[in-house]
Amino acid sequence: MKITEICFESDGFRLKGVLHTPSVTTSPLIVGSHGLFATSQSPKQIALANACVEKGMSFFRFDHRGCGDSDGIFSQVTSLESRCQDLLDAVKYLQHRDLVSHGLGLFGSSLGAATCLSVFQELSPSALVINAAPVKSDPVSKSLEAPASQDLPTLQKNLRFDITPVLPKQHHILVFHGDSDELVPVSDGKFIHENANEPKRLVILEGGDHAMNNPNHQKIFITESARWFQTYLMKQNPF
Repeated sequence: MKITEICFESDGFRLKGVLHTPSVTTSPLIVGSHGLFATSQSPKQIALANACVEKGMSFFRFDHRGCGDSDGIFSQVTSLESRCQDLLDAVKYLQHRDLVSHGLGLFGSSLGAATCLSVFQELSPSALVINAAPVKSDPVSKSLEAPASQDLPTLQKNLRFDITPVLPKQHHILVFHGDSDELVPVSDGKFIHENANEPKRLVILEGGDHAMNNPNHQKIFITESARWFQTYLMKQNPF
C-alpha cells in the first residue's frame, strides 16, 4: 500500500488529506467525508481505508475546511453547503490526476453522510456507504452545545438543512445506524433506506451509539462496507 499526502483547494481554502492506494496500475476511488467535530484521523475511517486497499481500491480521507490540518476557522466556515463543496472539489481534484480511475465510491459519517447524500446526484457514485446520517439539522444543532463548539449562533445559523428531497435519488446505498444512537435517531436511518432506490441495504447495530464505540459493531461496519464497495466498484475494474 502507498500513502500519499494530498493538498487541494476549495473556495480558496487549502485542504489536506491522505490517499491510500493499492499496488495496482489503476483502481477505483472511494472518498470519505467525516463528521461535524471529527477529522480525517477518525480510526474507523482509517480502518475502512486499509480494508478497501486490501481489496484493490483506493481511499482518500481529508479534513474539511476548518478541521484538522485544513485551512479555515471552524465556527465561521462550517455548513452543509461548504462541506458539499469540499467533497466535490476533492473528487474533481483526484479524478483529474492519474492517481485513480474506473469508478467512484463515497463514504460519510454523521454530517459527512448528509454531505454524501447531498452530492450524490452530481457525482453519480457507483456505491455509497453512510453511518448515522441526520435527515434534518435538528440533531446536529443539539450537538453544538458541546464544549468544542465556538461562535454558537453562527454555527446554528449555518447548519440548517433538510435533505429529504434528495433521498429518492439515492441508490447502491448501504446504511448503518445504531438503534441506541443518542444524537441521531435510528428512525433517520430507516427513513433514508425506505426512500432510497435499489440496490440498498440497512444494517441496524443493536445497542449501537452515534460514535460506534462497540468494537464488534466496528468490525461489522468495516467488513460489510469494504464488501459493498468491492461488489459495486471492482466489477467495473477487473484486474
